[in-house]
Amino acid sequence: MRFEISQQFRHQPRAVDEAYADPALYPTLVGLPNLGGMEVRSSERDGDTVRLKIHTLFVREFSPAVAAAIDPSKLSWTQDSTFDLAAGTATFRFLPDNYADRFSASGSTRTAPSGDGAVRTLTGEVKVRAPLVGGRVEKAIVEGLEEYLGAEAALVDAFIDAGPSAG
Repeated sequence: MRFEISQQFRHQPRAVDEAYADPALYPTLVGLPNLGGMEVRSSERDGDTVRLKIHTLFVREFSPAVAAAIDPSKLSWTQDSTFDLAAGTATFRFLPDNYADRFSASGSTRTAPSGDGAVRTLTGEVKVRAPLVGGRVEKAIVEGLEEYLGAEAALVDAFIDAGPSAG
């Protein structure tokens, strides 16, 4: 399932991208809907290129039919992201802890000026290979990401407001 999700921010694009590239941001995001247990596993920076690996749990309830095919407690992954801060872009892929043969996701982000702030657009694809319910699981994951990212933007703005000592 292809997706495109946009987030609005009060801050300029570079500040938004710097926040997402900062490992100190992620502990401030715990408690948002659908994703939990975020843990930064690694962070490397070389000039305007940053690579982050963040482990995440998907915490959304599935219908009984979907839960019979995919155990929701086993839907976790490491998000491997590479940021190009100069270009205002990033690429990401999910490396599943379980179901690697049935679950994949990847995509990219672009942050651009929007009024006095910025808009960050995520585009990508989620694939779940499970007979009869794969499409429903994909839809649940994308809906969960949309809900999460909508709530996340305000916390990213607050992180930026707090300045370099935010983490």
